[in-house]
Amino acid sequence: MTRYAYATLVTNADYAMGATALVRSLRLTGTEADILVLHTGGVAAEALVPVAELGARLVPVELLATSDAFNERHQRAKLHGAAPFTKGTKPAFHTPLDNFAKLRLWQMEEYERIVFLDADTLVVRSIDKLFGYPEFSAAPNVYESLADFHRLNSGVFVARPSRATFEAMLGRLDAPEAFWRRTDQTFLETFFPDWHGLPVTFNMLQYVWFNLPALWDWNSVRVVHYQYEKPWEDHDKAEKLKPLIELWRTYFEGREVPDLASLPGPTVSRPA
Repeated sequence: MTRYAYATLVTNADYAMGATALVRSLRLTGTEADILVLHTGGVAAEALVPVAELGARLVPVELLATSDAFNERHQRAKLHGAAPFTKGTKPAFHTPLDNFAKLRLWQMEEYERIVFLDADTLVVRSIDKLFGYPEFSAAPNVYESLADFHRLNSGVFVARPSRATFEAMLGRLDAPEAFWRRTDQTFLETFFPDWHGLPVTFNMLQYVWFNLPALWDWNSVRVVHYQYEKPWEDHDKAEKLKPLIELWRTYFEGREVPDLASLPGPTVSRPA
């Protein structure tokens, strides 16, 4: 398994909290793959101590050296103005430009495959089978309606590291007037137009819980992704998402994880 690795990206202390729960969840699946925590200068060393103690490999990375014009176009206010987040709230600590640092994975040629996971995910069942999936594999961005199946979500994906691929990415990323509406997500969807679709169970977005409850089945869910509001924050959807937040806290605090089959499911409205 040393040819394979899971990786996440930590750019601030908040995502270091998320990574702690994520790394613990991966450990509990029994995986023998390496676990990498890529971290930028935005996170203090002490915030990374918990993931190091869980045996994760800390990998310092730099943000991509994109042009001033590119950075200006991808400022938080510009992005949110072009694609308003009307369905949820992006946390204040989120800096969209940081997302492009995920592309550093393709420089890590010591690995044959890397499965990337956002720091706001939990792995509740083994996903080691993903190391046998092709590049580029990702689940669709489904959380509101089935119409979302045409877009990918970059919170979980399978990459095959290659410096040649990385250089090709850089050549397209910061092209004149390039604007990636949803940062890395839009870029990766464009760079890999024939992306391989994973089942939604490998990246179950938390809004499915109340928007598409019939899709949620604890017997098949493998990755829970806390998109938009984070489980360590106070927010207005906390009551709706209470069972999912409690699950995250269980992993974060190192408590015994309950049998998934015993967890409550979302309420599904039945036609009269």
